[in-house]
Amino acid sequence: MMKLLLLLLLWTWTSSALVRVPLRRVLSIRSQLRAEGVLEEFLKEHRPDMFNRRYAQCFPPGTPSLRLGRSSEKIYNFMDAQYYGEINLGNPQQNFSVVFDTGSSDLWVPSTYCVSQACALHRRFRAFESTSFHHDGRTFGIHYGSGHLLGVMARDTLKIGSLTAQNQEFGESVYEPGSAFVRASFDGVLGMAYPSLAEILGNPVFDNMLAQKEVDEPIFSFYLRRKTSSGTPEGELLLGGKDEALYSGPISWNPVTAKGYWQIKMESVAVQGVSSLCPRGCQAIVDTGTSLIAGPTVDILSLHQLIGATPTNIGEFLIDCVRLSSLPHVTFVLGGTEYTLTAEQYVRKETLGDKEFCFSGFQAIDIVSPEGPLWILGDVFLTEFYSIFDRGHDRVGFAFAKHPT
Repeated sequence: MMKLLLLLLLWTWTSSALVRVPLRRVLSIRSQLRAEGVLEEFLKEHRPDMFNRRYAQCFPPGTPSLRLGRSSEKIYNFMDAQYYGEINLGNPQQNFSVVFDTGSSDLWVPSTYCVSQACALHRRFRAFESTSFHHDGRTFGIHYGSGHLLGVMARDTLKIGSLTAQNQEFGESVYEPGSAFVRASFDGVLGMAYPSLAEILGNPVFDNMLAQKEVDEPIFSFYLRRKTSSGTPEGELLLGGKDEALYSGPISWNPVTAKGYWQIKMESVAVQGVSSLCPRGCQAIVDTGTSLIAGPTVDILSLHQLIGATPTNIGEFLIDCVRLSSLPHVTFVLGGTEYTLTAEQYVRKETLGDKEFCFSGFQAIDIVSPEGPLWILGDVFLTEFYSIFDRGHDRVGFAFAKHPT
């Protein structure tokens, strides 16, 4: 009886210390546009330089996020976002679906006062219905490259599962020019990177939860499934710790090298065992907000040559689906540990009409940082490896994710 009581107490403590947020996987905006045959036109219209000239007059003078020098930092984040979960804002609670994004730090949702088409198609925050709402009055602008936002700042009660963040700063989007977010399956974005990356003043969500002692450990972790059966969550965000049932083997830890993104050192990238890319080491961002693995143009072009990918006229690369079993493996070395992806894992299959196409999961994006060009490890990588983000020790851990056979 005493043993049963101890087990019940342990279960109660564990369940209150950890909060599981189910994640859903959907078609990315890029995949939707491709299926409709309008991807090429969309990419032309949403080039950062053209987009800035067209919509600059809609934003307050001097909006820092409109500087072209910053646009490349977040340009592709949400074109390729696939996983999202639910949060609640205000009292009584208003529900929103958001991308839990380790590649940004802001929380924003559409406002009921938003005049854009994108807002009309999503759930909108009704400030006048919340008894805990605090008006801020300051404006903000965020430039994502593939979508811009203009909004006002506010504070209210945020709930994620059983966790509560009081007086959480967030943005109410009132203007979303262009069509990038019209097609999004999510309402907004909840950034989980470091405070220095935030455009909106105030603490990011996880920082607020740490300050208000809502979580026992300063850790959150992601598990993204390959395939799911009916009724099974397609992924999971765990706030306050990690779940050993979702990974196997030891955790390999990598110290954060710059506290903005979750940025770590990558020793090399090898194709079929040959370290031909990043041979002297480089920097990588661990980003749950994109489905792709991205790197400097020169490196990605070399990688595509090595795996036999053919370029399209819009910067994507196609691979012959019949050849997948014979294509080389690609290995990333992080913290002395090798993380290998097979062609079946780094290729994205899409059906257009009655034909199946295989697209490379690698993409060229040039992001400059003081530490040199950055790589982005998105969901193509994170699906295979359980990821743990530790703010207490400023480090990112990886372990081999367990997937049902």
